[in-house]
Amino acid sequence: MESTLNKKKFTLPTAYTVLLIITALIALATQFIPGVQAAKLSDLVMAPINGLNEAIDIAIFVLLIGGFLGVTTYTGALDAGIGSVVEKLQGRELVLIPVLMFIFSLGGTSFGMAEETIAFAALVTTTMIVAGFDPLVSVATLILGSGCGVLGSTVNPFLVSTSIGALNGVGIEVNQVIVIGTGIALWLSSLLISIYFVMKYAKKVQKDKSATLLSEKEMNDAKEAFIGNKDSEEVVEFTTKRRIVLGLFALTFIVMVAAIIPWEEFGVTIFAKTDFLTGSALGSWWFSELAIWFVIMSVIIGLVYQMKEQEIVSAFMNGAADMVGVALVIGVSKGISVMMSTTGLDNYVLSSASSLLSGMSPIVFTIVAFIIYMVLSFFVPSTSGLAGLSMPIFGPLAVSLGFSSEVIISIFSAGSGLVNLVTPTSGVIMGALAIAKVDYASWVKFVSKVLVAIFISSAIILSIAMILL
Repeated sequence: MESTLNKKKFTLPTAYTVLLIITALIALATQFIPGVQAAKLSDLVMAPINGLNEAIDIAIFVLLIGGFLGVTTYTGALDAGIGSVVEKLQGRELVLIPVLMFIFSLGGTSFGMAEETIAFAALVTTTMIVAGFDPLVSVATLILGSGCGVLGSTVNPFLVSTSIGALNGVGIEVNQVIVIGTGIALWLSSLLISIYFVMKYAKKVQKDKSATLLSEKEMNDAKEAFIGNKDSEEVVEFTTKRRIVLGLFALTFIVMVAAIIPWEEFGVTIFAKTDFLTGSALGSWWFSELAIWFVIMSVIIGLVYQMKEQEIVSAFMNGAADMVGVALVIGVSKGISVMMSTTGLDNYVLSSASSLLSGMSPIVFTIVAFIIYMVLSFFVPSTSGLAGLSMPIFGPLAVSLGFSSEVIISIFSAGSGLVNLVTPTSGVIMGALAIAKVDYASWVKFVSKVLVAIFISSAIILSIAMILL
């Protein structure tokens, strides 16, 4: 009987081709838009390289995470740990989904956790496959979990603080309590919707493997990458040494999270003197410091497991090699926003969008602004970059029309957050999919219904907030 896994009649080209086509279309569009600098052939040709230059810190971070995972995987600690967790959850594997999604969403709403989730992609994918799900469940858990948090940002410095700063710069005071309250409503509503859809799909796949939305090739690629040729019944012994390695593995990520939360902005100063290792205190680390942290922990884990120097280096290099494609796709996706910026197309879209909003009722204004921010976020995936560009324009416009500047921040948060759950211009989306061996078309097919539901719930919440405030 022919496998029902191989049921997709049409598939999109690879992520690289999709991104290059989008880049070419944007370059073509600039030839016909007045007031925008027409992209030259050289701009188009150099866009992927310029994008990689812009995203080089993220690309290196991803490569070195791959090395870290390579060393940890070599020890067998991950296999043993995952096997132990799944065995204890026998019959209750679905619990993993809401728990992990809530944890990732906490990171999203508090400190804008997005790119950092790429570090967890391989581990979560392995866990989900062993638990009886497919790689699409792992991608959904990561992207929708952290993404719903960012969509409902409460104290996310890259979105909320940057937006407030931009509004303060044009003389508009903002009540952050209102921003936090609206953000919580957006965060929890979108998270609950996402958990419902992910668990519904996961339950279906766990019961019947042919119910997967993935092609047979995607499933085989993922199994080969995350399980390999090991017998499914093979049990890796969870030795004391492997327990220690797993503890160090967990510590690595705990420090990573602690290192990027801007503690001083929350009045926490206990990490002020932790700059002895990298020159930057915990709370001010970014991709360079995080990258070297993963290298250091790779060496420590290798030594604890009593690996030879050549084994550590070999495992690290093999792990980094697995991430080369991910690093490249992040760079190519960044090339799109670089071209938007160099041609001035981003500013053109922004100014054109703002002129549409004058003279509207609160509800119409809210929904149109929501949609406009979705469009803008496709071209400018960076929340901090879009905040700096748009808030000095949209904030005064809203105030002049008698609308709440605080809700404008939440509209921006919801619009950019929703689009960044699916846009191919996001390095996070394309990177996570590349690691999990999931095609972009498969992700779009799964997430479409989720996006519609989140859009409706967010539009209602934002409209009510605009009317009341």
